[in-house]
Amino acid sequence: MTDAQSHRRREGLFDLEPDLLPLFQYNCRQFSSPEDCLSSPEFLDHIRKVMLVIDAAVTNVEDLSSLEEYLASLGRKHRAVGVKLSSFSTVGESLLYMLEKCLGPAFTPAMRAAWRQLYGAVVQAMSRGWDGE
Repeated sequence: MTDAQSHRRREGLFDLEPDLLPLFQYNCRQFSSPEDCLSSPEFLDHIRKVMLVIDAAVTNVEDLSSLEEYLASLGRKHRAVGVKLSSFSTVGESLLYMLEKCLGPAFTPAMRAAWRQLYGAVVQAMSRGWDGE
């Protein structure tokens, strides 16, 4: 991992990709700062939903194809609201950072690789809906 990649992992979601902030509008309310968004009940609910998707992927890790249609539909929904497919990479880096921060030394390189692979499979399934496959 390069120094730039290591530094990149140390930043928050909106630090990594400030263009994501305007996508989080709830009831036509735009947030004036990342902090306002991050502390809003609506954003916290969105994060809860993201974690439910991650939980479903972990639960079905032996048969991710069972989530294929659901994830493709999720991809279509994200595309419809203006999310760029490339933004999922940023979200993945934020997820890895959060896991590393919470687990500390228990977050081994092997665990990082497994999480990266799982998240990559989720994004790949979502991208099929993106492309209309």
